[in-house]
Amino acid sequence: MSKVIISMRDIIKRYYIGQPNELQILNGISIDVHEGEFVSIVGASGSGKSTLMNIIGALDRPTEGTYHLNGRDISTLDDRELSRIRNSEIGFVFQTFNLIPRTNALKNVELPMLYAGKSKHERTKRAKELLKMVGMEDRYTHQPNELSGGQKQRVAIARAMANDPSILLADEPTGALDTKTGRLVMDIFHKLHDEEGKTIVLITHSPELAKETERIITISDGSVISDTGGAENGAH
Repeated sequence: MSKVIISMRDIIKRYYIGQPNELQILNGISIDVHEGEFVSIVGASGSGKSTLMNIIGALDRPTEGTYHLNGRDISTLDDRELSRIRNSEIGFVFQTFNLIPRTNALKNVELPMLYAGKSKHERTKRAKELLKMVGMEDRYTHQPNELSGGQKQRVAIARAMANDPSILLADEPTGALDTKTGRLVMDIFHKLHDEEGKTIVLITHSPELAKETERIITISDGSVISDTGGAENGAH
């Protein structure tokens, strides 16, 4: 079996600790994700999936429990190390694209590589390759406000791949797109999974999208209620 990239044990997340309005969002979640898996985490609004995503993405820390990413115990790392992990080991794709305004597509994709200390030549070469891969090679110089939603999301996927991360973490990546454009975006994820062997964790409230992945983890009220192979088993 391939190596475990994400290993979570008994993850609990509470807010307002010690206050009358203390709130427990995650109730002891344990999951493993193996290298090269395409997994969806599904749940209704308020189920805790966004909180879980923030912990997987090292954007937040659990209150209790352990999380190992590529064998490293995330709880032992300081903010600087976490920031490095977010930049190099995890590629984020958000519903809202999160592109830098007034910065063209090429420079948006180069940005994570700039933080990683790559040379100008290396950054530009890789950014062009990635934009070509997502079908945006004719849009290098366009700024986000000159792109459609689907084009922005394709630039965002190219940017997420910039430092060749071990995991792509996609939070409702088709949420702001129409069906046809959403299909295009999902096809890119399938391509990255099938051809590049990327490990992809898709956070979604859509059972239809989840069915396209190899494995569906369903969350309700902060607990995993099922963990099954996708109905289509990756068929698309």
